[in-house]
Amino acid sequence: MSVRSVAMFLVVVSANVGSAQEPATPFQAWIQNQGRQLRSHDQPPRSQEEWQQRKAELRANLVRAWGGFPAKDCDLEPRLLGQFQRDGYRVEKLILQTRPGIWMTANAYVPDKPGRLPAILHVHGHWAGAKQDPVVQSRCIGCAKLGFFVLSVDAFGAGERGIEPHLGEYHGEMTAATLLPVGMPLSGLQVYENKRAVDYLQTRPEVNPDQIGVTGASGGGNQTMYAGAYDERIHCVIPTCSVGTYQSYLSAACCMCEVVPGALRFTEEGDVLGLAANRGLMVTSATMDAYQFSVGEARKSFGRAESIAQLISGSAVRHTIIESPHAYNQPMREAMYGWMAFHLKHEGNGDPLPDPKIVTEEPESLRCYPGTSRPDNFVTIPRFAAAEAISLAQARVRATRLDDWNESRKERRRKLTNVLGGQPQPSRMNRQTETDAAGLSQQISFDTEPELRLVARRDLPEKPGRLAILIDVDQGAETAWSSPLAQSLRAGGWTMVTPELRATGRDADPRDPIKHAPDHNTAEWSLWIGRPLLGQWVYDVRRTLDAIAEQDGSLPHDIMIVGSKSSAVVALTAAALDERITRVKVIETLESYATDRPYRGLRLGIMVPGILREVGDIADIASLTAPRPVTIQGAINGSGERLNREEILKSFASTRQMFDLTGAGTLLVFEDANP
Repeated sequence: MSVRSVAMFLVVVSANVGSAQEPATPFQAWIQNQGRQLRSHDQPPRSQEEWQQRKAELRANLVRAWGGFPAKDCDLEPRLLGQFQRDGYRVEKLILQTRPGIWMTANAYVPDKPGRLPAILHVHGHWAGAKQDPVVQSRCIGCAKLGFFVLSVDAFGAGERGIEPHLGEYHGEMTAATLLPVGMPLSGLQVYENKRAVDYLQTRPEVNPDQIGVTGASGGGNQTMYAGAYDERIHCVIPTCSVGTYQSYLSAACCMCEVVPGALRFTEEGDVLGLAANRGLMVTSATMDAYQFSVGEARKSFGRAESIAQLISGSAVRHTIIESPHAYNQPMREAMYGWMAFHLKHEGNGDPLPDPKIVTEEPESLRCYPGTSRPDNFVTIPRFAAAEAISLAQARVRATRLDDWNESRKERRRKLTNVLGGQPQPSRMNRQTETDAAGLSQQISFDTEPELRLVARRDLPEKPGRLAILIDVDQGAETAWSSPLAQSLRAGGWTMVTPELRATGRDADPRDPIKHAPDHNTAEWSLWIGRPLLGQWVYDVRRTLDAIAEQDGSLPHDIMIVGSKSSAVVALTAAALDERITRVKVIETLESYATDRPYRGLRLGIMVPGILREVGDIADIASLTAPRPVTIQGAINGSGERLNREEILKSFASTRQMFDLTGAGTLLVFEDANP
């Protein structure tokens, strides 16, 4: 494996091989407990009827979590861009249209054999070369030499489908994050695109449409599991070095392409595997793999799938365990050959078949668009996300009468609460306070939720009346407390409180950052349990106010919330949902979730699945604060660039309209950002 490939694996595979990591922070321990509680009552189905009902509900929930699929498939319009002959097979360079204007790059390996052949869809996983990588090539060539028609595809954002035309680009973290606000996570796009790949296989005259399998490793193993779960035209499913449990993901880093938002609210991985349990399921595990893909975790999910297989059909399923690190190596290939031959060709008994002679190609020779020849208008993940965001914005209907706005505001607040994962019922806070020797400041610690404790620091003035809540999810509460912004607010007559929101500041996970996502792991874990970090942070703001009210017997009459960049989104959202906050000041706020480039300088935790579809953009969230005073001091776009005043006014034009509609137009103020 190349150095670049190894680096790619390190992005998504935990360094703690085969065993669970000890929780690094109280937040991680809390979120793991949340995952356990969500699935604590799971039981295997007791009858075929019960499984059929669960199966239908599970499929519906998965599709909903994936953002839904098009009601009508577009024409694939396959194009052959080149081909070459090798010993026993030829290789074709293809592009397929999976959605209008979205092109998938692919290679077909076509055996020199007459008749209709069984076919295998090969999905690559986190090898830097994607379908071109020698590790991926090897299994494709081996299958072709054994008489299988092979289609090997580049996943959206990987291989030839990255933002830049060169190979080796990573499609996770803040690139895949651009898809979340439009409600179309990368895992769902991959399921749909692999369905389209099967559509294409069934059009090929060389392929028997009733003999199709799928396999892949790592992220490709996840794709394999979901493709097999969703598409019942697939009759042999072999996920490799990928099966574990959803609960185990809460102990590790994984790629954004593997995240199914809210999955732990309705299932565990074993039932998803069970959707393919009667269609040639074999799980391959490596003994030296990371904890989330370990043999022990895989056994839990495989055991559930095996019980489902026995219940519904008595079909054989297999768990193959190979002494190996994370890979798709020769023993894994040979196990795959035998299982595919048994289920698709009805040959042998499923035991491994020997590897044929394999000679891989130079990756460049397999490319549909060699070098920099890819068209300039090729649609990348951020471009697709931006187009979807624009479409949603154009379809959005805004109120033109005050009565309509009041009704719309109630509905939008309800939907905002829903996409944030709901807000828990307040529980006992177990509040404790500690005042400094001079009697000027106080530390309040409290349970924001059971078993999750927060700390807030506040000034203690003689006559409290104006309270400023300063949010800083980037640097933390202690930095915010002594910052120039805090000193400026104090000089303006405001009493300060700086809460340490969960998983930030002193409570941040030291293993959290992945490339451009400073809160990668904590944000992903939160998505798995269906509670995006933005919603949790908003709840922490609410509980900070509860703690002060409980301590003092009441709240100040004027409460302002302040934040910059990612924290500004927290501030706006908190004010939109909590009317105890009487005014808002945001500094260099994100102006829109829509971006045709990856997010930069922002936190993954503010990316909320479906917020653009269900609620609206940043300007719409800001509108929900009307008629309370709002000051917007500068703004940035999704890639972190400052906007000029004209651009800001244009971005927040709909906010201005709603403030004018409520008669509070003068309370929406735009100021220039500090140089």
